[in-house]
This record gives sequence, structure tokens and C-alpha cells, in this order.
Amino acid sequence: MSPRHAHYDVLVLGSGPAGQKAAIQAAKAGARVAVVERERAVGGACVHRGTIPSKTLRETAVHLAAFRLRVGQLQVEIPPDLQLASLMDRMECVVRANADFQNAQLARNDVEQIHGRARFKSPQVVEVETVLGERHELGADTIVIATGSRPRTPTGIEVDHENVFDSDSILSMTYLPKTLTVLGGGVIASEYATIFAALGVHVTMIDKASRPLAFLDREILDRFVEAFECNHACVYVGGAAVRSVAWDGVAQCVTTLDNGWQAKSDKVLCAQGRVANVEGLDIAAAGLQTNERGHIPVDHDCRTAVPHIFAAGDVIGPPALASTSMEQGRRAVRKALGLPLGAGAETIPSGIYTIPEIATVGLSETDAKRRHGDCIVGRSRFDELARGQIAGCTEGLLKLVVEPVGLCVVGCQILGEGATELIHLAQMALMTRATAETFVENIFNFPTLAEAYRVAALDVLAQQQQRLQPR
Repeated sequence: MSPRHAHYDVLVLGSGPAGQKAAIQAAKAGARVAVVERERAVGGACVHRGTIPSKTLRETAVHLAAFRLRVGQLQVEIPPDLQLASLMDRMECVVRANADFQNAQLARNDVEQIHGRARFKSPQVVEVETVLGERHELGADTIVIATGSRPRTPTGIEVDHENVFDSDSILSMTYLPKTLTVLGGGVIASEYATIFAALGVHVTMIDKASRPLAFLDREILDRFVEAFECNHACVYVGGAAVRSVAWDGVAQCVTTLDNGWQAKSDKVLCAQGRVANVEGLDIAAAGLQTNERGHIPVDHDCRTAVPHIFAAGDVIGPPALASTSMEQGRRAVRKALGLPLGAGAETIPSGIYTIPEIATVGLSETDAKRRHGDCIVGRSRFDELARGQIAGCTEGLLKLVVEPVGLCVVGCQILGEGATELIHLAQMALMTRATAETFVENIFNFPTLAEAYRVAALDVLAQQQQRLQPR
């Protein structure tokens, strides 16, 4: 532990994706760095309660669903009252491996790790209270706030972590339920809804929006909802306001909507967003305040209203992706230390780990028409790909969005297994101003899902030819 009064070049609050990358960047630049983490191990919610555990369960669900398709007539059923832990045998190993790697990376870069709760005493000084009750005042030339977020609990809903769970506690369920009600229609809600549906759970999603993931391309979204509702008679209830959620005291949770309709289920997951972890930090003492959504306002380089204080990750709001948070932490420190920033990434892909996956980069069809006046959209359906048939992921769709003149790729949206990997081809196309012809003139392995790009590009060229024909 550091002495009672210590000074650092860079002090990072939080060791999740944003904080860890900020600390490593600062250390590699030769700065004296410390990371303050309130949890027992580094990695934040991403490693211990969010991304890593949920994706471990998702991997099991994907393989189980794929196995059912590939074995044909054989029946594959999950036993009643199956312990959820048995579906996540590897979770502890994966979590430990990620935490150990991050801890070792911090250590070999001479980043000091401080276990405790931090709060600002002034814009330059942070007080840390250790688990033993000791208090230490730490000063720094640059401070990076990367304290992450926690699940938001709506007023009137009691999350008891036994019958009604939030997105941090959902995987602590003892047994896999037969029925599950998911409150929310965002990324986390959609991911868990489809994961449990793939495991054979009857899932009812309820949200005030007419469709889940409303920010997505409409065509991709319609296919996603169709795939979800075809799975074990799962259902999405949109345009609905929840009046109450209550355990009946016997066997079920009862979710009542404003119109009186009720959904009864073994368990309920409340996944209606997350809130920034700023409580207890006393950011007012640093001269900061949150905006109307509870996030810390920052500029393009993650600098707050106080010039030497930066913020990155979930505390600054959307997109709140681990990949984006990492870049924000790295960029913040480079700005603080006067290092070259580069142009900044403008083609950041997003990945949603639903079943099937969804990934996007660049402009959607609607955005492209708004910006360029028109566009051409090439489509490739996975059921027309040999690999799609072999792998049993025939519900997939790739949309390649290109400029109407010149055919430069400006966007891509993918629904289907492997979408979060496939999207990087489109990302490279956007960065290099590649055209649709690029995907036609180059050879892809066969059979692969990557062939979808070639099929979509050929569709683009066919549409262009049709447009050029005299009428």
C-alpha cells in the first residue's frame, strides 16, 4: 500500500476496460501510475459480473442450440431443475484467467494497485479508504475517472436477487428456470433473453418501446424479433408499462402491466439500463457534476470541465462498450500526457451478443440515404451460403451499404452467428474507402460465412447495372 500521502503522475479510479487501458498507456509512457479499485480483483464488472460471465453462458447456449440442429433426429433435452452452475463450468476459469492476466499486465508495467474506496477531497487530491479503515490522501497531476456502472433499479420494483434479479446477479440463480420474464428491451435485456431462450427457457420480454433494440436497422431488427419469437414460443411485449412485480409467496413472480395484463414466471430479470458509479466519489469536491442522465460530461478526448481530470467508460454514457471504453481510456491518457492522438477512430464497430449475434459499423441504410441522398444496399442471406447450411445458422443476413456513385462502402449490418467477427471486414473497407468491387475481385475461402460479403457485393453490382439500363 502507498504511504499516507503520495503523489502520482496519473491516478486512475477503477480497473475495468477503460481504467486498465488508461493505466497501461500511462505506464508505457513512463509515468508514475496508480489504480484504485474497490473490488477484490481488477477487471471491473466487465470481467466479474458482466461481459465475461454472460458470454461464457452464451457460448454454452450457442453450442447446445447448434448441437440440436446438427444431430438431426436425436433429442437433446436439458434435465428439469438443472443447476445453472453446471452450464458454466468454465466461467470461474475464464474469469480468473482474465483477472490474472490484467493483474500481471499492471504489475509488469509497474502500475501500483490500491484496494479501497476513493472520493475526491479537492480537484487534485483523492482520499482512499482501505478495507481496514485506513485513509490515504493521493495527489496526481492527471486523474482518470473510470468507475463503471451498475444496474438501474426502477422505482417500485424490488430486486431481491432470489426471485427478481438484475443484470449483475442473474447468473447467481441456483437452477435454470422454466420461465423467465425480462424487463427491458436494450442490449443487456436482449442478450440474456436470447441466451436463456436458447437454453430452452420460455422467455417473455416486456418494454415500453414497440420493439427491442430500436436503434438498429429496421430490417435487421425484424429478423431478430422473428428469430426470438420462433424460439420456444418466446414473446416480446412492446409498448408496455410495468405497474408492479411481486413474488406470489409460493412458486411464481407476477409482473402486472398498466393495462392489467399479467405475466407469470419462475424468475424475473430487471434489465432496464445502468447508472454511472459516481455515488460516493464526491465529484462536486473536484468541481464536477453529472448531466441530466447521470453521466460525467466530457469532450472528444474524454476531458471533463476540470482540465486535468478525465473520465472514460460507462461513467460518460453511451455506447458503453468494452472496446470503446478501452479506446477512451487510452486516448484520455495520451491527451493528458501530450502524446500524439491520431485522427481518432470514426469507424468503431458495435457488437451485440444476442443469439443470433448482431453487429454494425458505419451508416445504416436510412442514415446513408439521409446523408448521400441515396444508396445501394446489397444483401446476402446465410441460408444461401453453404457454410450457413452446414453450421445451421440460416437465419443470418448481411447488408452492405454503399454510395450510389463510386460504390464505396459506407456501412454494414449483420445478423447471424459470427457477426461480431465478420463485421471487421466491413470496418477495414470503410477505413480504406474500399468499393463493392473489392469483395468481388478477391477470393474467399469456401465454405465460409465471409462469402456473404461477395454475395452482397454482387447484389450491389447487379442493382447498379439495372439502374444504368435505359428506361
